[in-house]
Amino acid sequence: MEKPIDGPRPGDVNPGDSHFGDGTRDLVEEASWESFPASDTPEFAGGWTPRPLGYREEKDSIGSIVVPSDRYWGAQTERARRNFPIGTQRAPEELIRAFGLQKKAAAVANLELGALPAELADAIVAAAEEVAAGRLSEHFPLLVWQSGSGTQTHMNVNEVIAHRANVLLGHPLGTPGPVHPNDHVNLGQSTNDTFPTALHLAAVREISASLLPALNRLHGALLVRAEAFDDVVKLGRTHLQDAVPMTVGQEFSGWAQQVQNSAARVEASLDRLYELPQGGTAVGTGLNAPPGFREAFARHVSALTGKPFRPATNPFEAISARDAVVEASAALAVVAGSLMKIANDVRLLVSGPRGGLAELRIPENEPGSSIMPGKVNPSQAEALVMIGAQVLGNHAAITAGGLFSQLQLNTCQPLLAANLLQSIRLLADAVESFTARCVTGLTPDRERVGAQVDGSLMLVTALTPLVGYEMAARIAQKAHRENKSLRAAALELGLAAKDLDRVLRPEKMVGEFARR
Repeated sequence: MEKPIDGPRPGDVNPGDSHFGDGTRDLVEEASWESFPASDTPEFAGGWTPRPLGYREEKDSIGSIVVPSDRYWGAQTERARRNFPIGTQRAPEELIRAFGLQKKAAAVANLELGALPAELADAIVAAAEEVAAGRLSEHFPLLVWQSGSGTQTHMNVNEVIAHRANVLLGHPLGTPGPVHPNDHVNLGQSTNDTFPTALHLAAVREISASLLPALNRLHGALLVRAEAFDDVVKLGRTHLQDAVPMTVGQEFSGWAQQVQNSAARVEASLDRLYELPQGGTAVGTGLNAPPGFREAFARHVSALTGKPFRPATNPFEAISARDAVVEASAALAVVAGSLMKIANDVRLLVSGPRGGLAELRIPENEPGSSIMPGKVNPSQAEALVMIGAQVLGNHAAITAGGLFSQLQLNTCQPLLAANLLQSIRLLADAVESFTARCVTGLTPDRERVGAQVDGSLMLVTALTPLVGYEMAARIAQKAHRENKSLRAAALELGLAAKDLDRVLRPEKMVGEFARR
């Protein structure tokens, strides 16, 4: 494979000169609309500001169009920039990098099957590797909201890789060959099988590399605290009212189990994401793909990732529906719900410090108020709750998007990709932050917890086997009405002190559940 030669590279461009997605449409002074032919006046989508470095002409099946001279994209990408100036959210970086991996595996498979000359395959592989590494990220300007198949983003990938491959082969940027975006980079492929394949690759990578490790670290941190605080007896609460005793460690162990279950649910969803529609081309028949392409692609992409990707069991299902994506999002929604429960429990338990439950102390990470000095808030828990709400909203949109799988194609794929990958990233980041900046610093206020247990009326539950439900209720009601301890009320109602000493022992009421 040839070494890269001189040519436009991301490092040659000042990132401050290009602005994607900031909503502005101003031009720098040196450029003006008058510098373009009237028929080709660009309306730059996403607020991109042209740089005064000149423009080149690109052609596609529709005709000619001008493109910034230092960019690797081509005519179809430029048209998409002008035709879809909707919002500010660009196609996810994780998806673009996954496309780089997908195009590399496709080129290697086509080379192996004799469909692509070695010189072109090597150049495509080299360019695709740069995309996968994020070295060409600023050459992907398109926004999420476009064709429902994602054709515009897919062609952006094809054009960037083709232009970069040609530069690596010694040709000036913009030369229409020898590598062609459709004939070579997209050989044996369609947006309809390629976009969902790239999404599966991206989702598996982000789940495996970010979310699952984050959940496992949170699980471990909770288990450490479950063991450390297993001797601290506290009040349980049901309906937000006092209940029978438990330990702080047991409460933490319940949270830990939720997180462990969350990781298992997400991991279980990976199996369907390992199935790839690649090779089915437009509708699942594999038209224009070389024989054996499905199997060769899956084998190569598995070798590149270390993950057990495989050709879809049924390519018609794999292209026409996005059920695997909806399933993965559903698992994330359950994770979000579990994390919101844990975060809200923490918020309740740290409420105070004088007027609330105040059973747990949180790390003092930052001042909590702009007006109330000395206030410390459960901000990490609140951030996690907001992330959970966002993930649930994303899942609602993904569920709706999954319904738009009419006949042979889903037409909400950019939405599915943006929402699924955002959910994975937000959950991973929020869990890491919650673990490091909240959970590892949580400690019980032993004195306050002990006082709450000693004053609890629900310890009377332990007397029920001895005196029956009705008498136990009378004892509790008397203690509550007369503001007395359970012991004093029970003695006045005729119970023996030795029986009370034997039964009213909170540390004996917490059960024999073994920590895991």
